[in-house]
Amino acid sequence: MRAMAAAAAATLLLPLLLSAMITASVAAAGEQETLIKVYWHDVVSGPDPTVVKVARAATTNASKTLFGSVMVIDDPLTEGPDLGSSRLVGRAQGTYVSAGKDVPELAMAMTFVFQGGSRYNGSSVAIMGRNEVGADVREMAVVGGTGVFRWARGYAQARTHAFNLSTGDATVEYSLFVRH
Repeated sequence: MRAMAAAAAATLLLPLLLSAMITASVAAAGEQETLIKVYWHDVVSGPDPTVVKVARAATTNASKTLFGSVMVIDDPLTEGPDLGSSRLVGRAQGTYVSAGKDVPELAMAMTFVFQGGSRYNGSSVAIMGRNEVGADVREMAVVGGTGVFRWARGYAQARTHAFNLSTGDATVEYSLFVRH
């Protein structure tokens, strides 16, 4: 009797399980992968900076890595490396913290908000992770998104394009590999 009840339950549950697996497969099959390349401009100098220091530790100024600095950004994102002549496609908004005590490393939490007529206008991608600024290529996680990037996941690769030692201004090429 027990064996018959178990067989009947399995017969009823099997179609439900198969239906759930098919639905998950169809959802995964409908995903797309998008590659986006933009240039991130961190402007420290001049009358209109795009990054400001909002906090620091008592020992930050004595640290060779500025350990403990907390920065807030609203950095322009452009199609090309020249801020003055490249088309603006969005803004990088968020924070980064000097988190490396011995090596210059940043803990980044920022959202790339696309605007200005780009085909992703109104959509965004959230990026988080460790950024060892001295490395040639740094990789951070894409942890979410909005609009066309809803349910986004993937990774971002950062490569320093230019860094001005006297002003602190930086231009970084970001390649975003996004599954959504």
